Amino acid sequence: MSSAHTPLRTEIPESDKWNLTPLYTSDAGWEEDFSKLQKSYVGVTSFRGNLGESAAGLAKCLEFEKGIDLLVDQLNQYAALCVSGDSSNAEALSREARLDSLMVRVGEAFSFISPEIQEIPDGEFETFLADPALADWRIPLRKLRRRKLHTLSAAEERLLALGSSTVRGHSETFSQLTNVDMLFGTLKDGEGNDRELTQSSFSSFLQQRDPAVRKSAFHQFYKEFSEHRFTLASSLANSVRADVFYARARNYPSAREAALFADDVPTTIYENLISTVRGNLDALFRYFELRRRVLKLEEIHHYDTYVTMVGNVKTNVSWNEAVERVMASLTPLGTEYTDTLRHGLLDGRWCDRYENKGKRSGAFSYGTFTSPPYIMMNYKADVFSDIYTLAHEAGHSMHTWYARGAQLYQNYGYPIFLAEVASTFNEVLLTEHLLKTTDDRAMKAFILNRQIDDIRGTLYRQTMFAEFEREAHAAEEAGEALTLESFKGIYRKLLNDYFGPRFAIDSELELECLRIPHFYNAFYVYKYATGLSAAVALATQVLETGDATRYLGFLRSGGSRFPVETLREAGVDMSTPSPVQATLDLFSKRVAELEELIG
Repeated sequence: MSSAHTPLRTEIPESDKWNLTPLYTSDAGWEEDFSKLQKSYVGVTSFRGNLGESAAGLAKCLEFEKGIDLLVDQLNQYAALCVSGDSSNAEALSREARLDSLMVRVGEAFSFISPEIQEIPDGEFETFLADPALADWRIPLRKLRRRKLHTLSAAEERLLALGSSTVRGHSETFSQLTNVDMLFGTLKDGEGNDRELTQSSFSSFLQQRDPAVRKSAFHQFYKEFSEHRFTLASSLANSVRADVFYARARNYPSAREAALFADDVPTTIYENLISTVRGNLDALFRYFELRRRVLKLEEIHHYDTYVTMVGNVKTNVSWNEAVERVMASLTPLGTEYTDTLRHGLLDGRWCDRYENKGKRSGAFSYGTFTSPPYIMMNYKADVFSDIYTLAHEAGHSMHTWYARGAQLYQNYGYPIFLAEVASTFNEVLLTEHLLKTTDDRAMKAFILNRQIDDIRGTLYRQTMFAEFEREAHAAEEAGEALTLESFKGIYRKLLNDYFGPRFAIDSELELECLRIPHFYNAFYVYKYATGLSAAVALATQVLETGDATRYLGFLRSGGSRFPVETLREAGVDMSTPSPVQATLDLFSKRVAELEELIG
């Protein structure tokens, strides 16, 4: 029997790692810019007390802040990517920690800007906006002005800035505990080989055909989480408390409304999502029963919901093959889109491809105004869903690429609400392409199964997560205790509701709420669900009309408008339940098609 191990960072070929030289050719270059930031940011103090004197003076301050922001973006991106590549690298961790510490001081120094702008009388503020000196800043200034009721005095803003890293420290604790300290041991895969169980390989084990392997992986994985359950519950409780603290400090009615305010998203969209999904759970339960029958299981468990229901289908796809499949699916978007992306993924080394020891789990896209839109993957050839992950992250990266090419720096940054549209749009096109390019009955069933699981994971599952966040924060706001048992109680009720009466729920699954990284960035996950719904609508539009103009316009818009308005301009009205319901209807349709093929 062979024994597989997770390679060290130094054992990964350079060609498979991202090329960070567009940021810095060496660590020394980062140190030089770090010293520059240390010396230059204090220059902002020369503007203190003067922002209401003239439009030209305010413009100079904003341009100074922009220069510092650009420098911080580059420093932060390099530091973060180095730690993501190997979070056990002491030098990388030191750079990130020193930058975090410096950013507290930078935040303190710049904290007077927003309060001073808010203090400008309304009439004078409108006169300022009409001045040509502020022509490039009208959009961000109007967005800032919305926050007037939630902006504190300069002294209070300074205190919040000083305490930010301390109040949010639980997130770092969670990351280090789950990505570095926690060890899950080894496990025999379906071929009898010893493989290391990690945060990244867990998904691979759950896709093994042997149900005994899936069961063992699940229980072994959660045993480690159980060993640390009280620490994890404490970290999550402090995260919720921090959200409530900041919401109350800034005079928001609730933490949820504070989180939704920045995007100008009404809570009705959040509630519409939950109520619409809850009204369509029967199709989900029907799918679970189909899965149980096809896999010939006496009862279905959570660890049985990721393995494909279709056997004898090739799912070992190399990196280059995955890139080409993604490129072919995106041809409706034009050659500028596909040529740029292909170069970045194959030759430009935008992507860090494979897992190594200490590497952050999961995947992400991280681009700035002046750098390549980097992608982190933990690509595994035997995990077919990783092709979709690649398409997903590529959507984020090309969103950044188009936005920065069309917008000023201060307007290019798009909110997460829109980001999840661009990423899941690519997944929808990938599915349509794969379904149309195969006549193989088993492969077609395999792809249908994949899209069903994608909608289940993105719409149903993320909505359940959104309910958990809503309930956990409501408990804290009502003065209830946030403990391990209370978290498990909230989560167990949701598991019962979302998996149905015929689903076998293991008690360990109650601990899942302690291992979801997005819960440390609360009221984020609902955007996956709304993003998929908007993406399905936009992809349908592109495929039916053969015209990607409105969609590419959406990508180029960046953050120049609020997201609901941006989507409405692109042809999707998220203020109604219709896009969510249409995606749920697609789910039900795909389940029926799969039942016909293999049920």
